[in-house]
Amino acid sequence: MCVEAVPPPSRTLTRRGVLAGAAALAGTLAAAGPAAAAGDDAAGNDAAASDRRTPGAPGRPGRLVIRGGTLLDPATGEVTENAVVVIEDGTVRATGRRGDVAVPQDVEVLDAHGRWILPGLVDAHIHLSTAAEARDAVRKGATSARSGSTSFYQDIAVRELARHSPALAPRLRAAGVFVTPNLGDTVLADPELTPLARLKGGVRAADALRRVVEVNVARGADVIKTRVNERAGLPEQDPLAQVYSREQLAEIVAAARRRGKGVLCHSYSEQGCHDAVMAGVRSLEHGVFVGERTLREMRRRGTCFTPTLTAIAGLAESSDPILAERGRAYLPVLERAVLAAHELGVPLAAGTDSSGGVVDPIGGEVELMHAAGLSALDAIRTATTGAARLLGLERTAGRLARGYAGDAILLNGDPLTDLGVLRQPVAVVRAGVLV
Repeated sequence: MCVEAVPPPSRTLTRRGVLAGAAALAGTLAAAGPAAAAGDDAAGNDAAASDRRTPGAPGRPGRLVIRGGTLLDPATGEVTENAVVVIEDGTVRATGRRGDVAVPQDVEVLDAHGRWILPGLVDAHIHLSTAAEARDAVRKGATSARSGSTSFYQDIAVRELARHSPALAPRLRAAGVFVTPNLGDTVLADPELTPLARLKGGVRAADALRRVVEVNVARGADVIKTRVNERAGLPEQDPLAQVYSREQLAEIVAAARRRGKGVLCHSYSEQGCHDAVMAGVRSLEHGVFVGERTLREMRRRGTCFTPTLTAIAGLAESSDPILAERGRAYLPVLERAVLAAHELGVPLAAGTDSSGGVVDPIGGEVELMHAAGLSALDAIRTATTGAARLLGLERTAGRLARGYAGDAILLNGDPLTDLGVLRQPVAVVRAGVLV
């Protein structure tokens, strides 16, 4: 059965509803503390952001000087001791050695003596469904992120909350709802999705696949999320079972591209990974059994690999024996895939796949990248410059350089010798505001 031919949903009306809800959410949180009055995120270099801001939003991006710490630039590997970072209107205006950088008067100073200063980290695969989860992600160092989808467009509201009050949420690329055969209660996320509930075989036909993409875009999604395999985190499912063919995936990719969107694809089996890459997805998520032929194709196409090692390692700690055994079996395979991808030159991005109210520190994913065989600096790059490039934020996030976002973390030690310090930043700055 196909979806009846009806006009695509109205972008203006559905978008207005989402933004109104986000504005209300941000307004109710504004009383939560000084961070809630941080104002618009002017550091994002996002031309569309000015069209989405709520009129009269309280506060504005911060003015802050971080002074006295050791600054690491992940792009170059350069280390600057006794550094100064000047942030004005949420954007980095200058960095360098103390004495070489002019410091404005009457500006808040954050003393970083004895600390290391890094740009805010990027979590390229996270599920943020509540304001509490969003704020927790920021506090744990993820100042930018990409959603791995939510059930009812909560991530789009979180993105708007971040623009209104940056200290409350990461700068976010929202994915909207999952393009998956069985939408379940997600058909209630938007009236335009409800006709899909009657499809006996689920969302599989070309017009049904296009419908979900169209509704996502109309609701303001920045990227599209789909799957090629079943889930690893459910004991009754077989993660190697394929749910979409290459042709179906290509239909999703084509529908997304027509609207200027990339696709991230949940995957496990080698055949599934290969079909997803050949269909043109922008990034491969999980990808435990990805093989060399697919990795070489990914390098050729520039397809990114987001292995979510944190999520796979977490399975091994499950109380369910099936999931625990799955995690123990999958993790070493995935570690070898990550190292092979790195050695072949496949772009890597760090993502925790956090969900269900538990936000894992993105620093833990960097540690796992290092454990898989990457150098400390290359592991850090997967959560800074590499992940920023995947999100289209390579001129905004991932570095503390002139013109970049004023997002920073302060660490208790040298991350190049002990990546464990990334798990618990001693301070987080978001758009020039101390969180």
